[in-house]
Amino acid sequence: MGVIDDLLANNRAYIDRHGHREMPTAPQRQLAVVTCMDSRLDLFGALGLDLGEAHLIRNAGGIATDDVVRSLLLSQRLLGTTSVMVIHHTRCGLETFDEEQLQEDLEDDFGIRAPFRLGAYRDVTADVIATVRTLRESPFVNPIEIRGFVFNVDDGDLTEIPVDQVLS
Repeated sequence: MGVIDDLLANNRAYIDRHGHREMPTAPQRQLAVVTCMDSRLDLFGALGLDLGEAHLIRNAGGIATDDVVRSLLLSQRLLGTTSVMVIHHTRCGLETFDEEQLQEDLEDDFGIRAPFRLGAYRDVTADVIATVRTLRESPFVNPIEIRGFVFNVDDGDLTEIPVDQVLS
């Protein structure tokens, strides 16, 4: 048995514990969270969220790609979210490589560079500010409340980045 078989067995146990409960499609807290795909981020636990309360939009680095903007547009326009938390984190893998070098490696290996930004950065605070700025400037994202944070993967602490002071 492999890891997927183990997870299927876990799912059967989950169904027994979870039971049947129908939840509305729209998130109850009208909240969307843009965050990293990092497996160390338990945002439901860290934020005290339950199923059905928020949309989690994840990608490598939690950066504001076209697909993140697309997801937020749908979340806001069709499902009523009004608040957005951008949560990046300490010790992210995107801090560990050089964008240009990886693009060159891809070109050497595959004969082509990635047609998209890979998202390497050196300063997590600056990257949170850039992501919030991109979302606020997008004509497709309602800027009612978009705030940025850094999650410490070692102790779970969430620190707000005073983006408004920087952007004004």
